[in-house]
Amino acid sequence: MADKKPKDKRLNRTVGLSEAVSAAIDPVFRKRGFASRDIITSWAAIAPVPYDKVAIPDKLLWPRGQAGAEGAILFLRCAESQRLALAHEGAAVAAAVNRYFGYVLVGAVKLSAEPFTPGSGMKSDKRKEPLPETRQAVENAIAGVKDEGVKEALRHLGHGLLK
Repeated sequence: MADKKPKDKRLNRTVGLSEAVSAAIDPVFRKRGFASRDIITSWAAIAPVPYDKVAIPDKLLWPRGQAGAEGAILFLRCAESQRLALAHEGAAVAAAVNRYFGYVLVGAVKLSAEPFTPGSGMKSDKRKEPLPETRQAVENAIAGVKDEGVKEALRHLGHGLLK
């Protein structure tokens, strides 16, 4: 009989941030039915307008016990104002996903009961103005710099660091 040792979860080596995060996130995606995170990370490129902004994939459910089943059911979280439209446009979304991957991945699209928070992943473009004491500290630090381009870059960096 062969002894099966439990797989050691420690890597015993230095790893990059991407590999460490992947090791933590990939099991969560597999639990939701996604073999990889491609459909989530590329959703803006995959989904037709306006569903690229008002919906996100929630889970992928494969039919049980059906050999050779044609595609899975893709559950989408969607903004309340677009739920009815998405219910009718599900075939177009499924076709867009299948076209992106090049094979029949999604057979049907259904709406998830989970709430959708629009723009939760987007960052605001509003920049906060630095405080007067921050401005003064940065100006004092870059006073000896002669090149205006370098001075402006250092000013921008200083304001970002001292917020």
